[in-house]
Amino acid sequence: MQSNTKKAVILLSGGLDSTTVLAMAKNEGFLCHCLSFSYGQRQTVELEKARNTAKKMGAEAHLVLRLDLDKIGGSALTSDMNVPKERSEAEMEASIPVTYVPGRNTIFLSQAMAWAEVLGAFDIFIGINVLDYSGYPDCRPEYLTAFERVANLGTRAGVESGKHFTIHAPLMHLTKKEIIRKGTELGVDYSTTHSCYDPDERGRACGQCDACLLRLKGFREAGLVDPVSYQ
Repeated sequence: MQSNTKKAVILLSGGLDSTTVLAMAKNEGFLCHCLSFSYGQRQTVELEKARNTAKKMGAEAHLVLRLDLDKIGGSALTSDMNVPKERSEAEMEASIPVTYVPGRNTIFLSQAMAWAEVLGAFDIFIGINVLDYSGYPDCRPEYLTAFERVANLGTRAGVESGKHFTIHAPLMHLTKKEIIRKGTELGVDYSTTHSCYDPDERGRACGQCDACLLRLKGFREAGLVDPVSYQ
């Protein structure tokens, strides 16, 4: 671990990827301030997981902001659209799926940028990775580069401090297998994470949505058993 005492804002959904990113940031010595959102998503189990994870992993603070993206709709995650099930990887990569939430990463990163400016933090971590690259336009490397430029052009801290906002996406070019192995090395307890788009009333994962299928494939390829409960 590096002897670093810099502050960072971590976008924490309660999922496998963002929990791994939190562990990586802590391992690099950052003082982690976790940011989660109640954004009108159809299920709230991920927020419960995020709260527990932030506490268990010793975050400096955990802020949950409310955003009514369900009033905008346009996504299977915020409306009554059906969540796609049992799709092949080729189908997942063919087009942007209905689980895309319009503007979500831009909105989330903007809130993270605002909190980082108040905290005097110049590092923001987000858990996007190559498996989301073909599906979600706001998970591409060029998108993050553009947003980082916006952060440095559009904030007082970016203009006057002489410092530079950096958007970290340490999982960007890792497969799910590599992410899981990295997190396991860092002691991440994946039984406390949630990835499913369509859990049942008990919070159990469906095992058939894109997120579940990619997660299960990652554990399988890593030679591990996914410790969460499935329907």
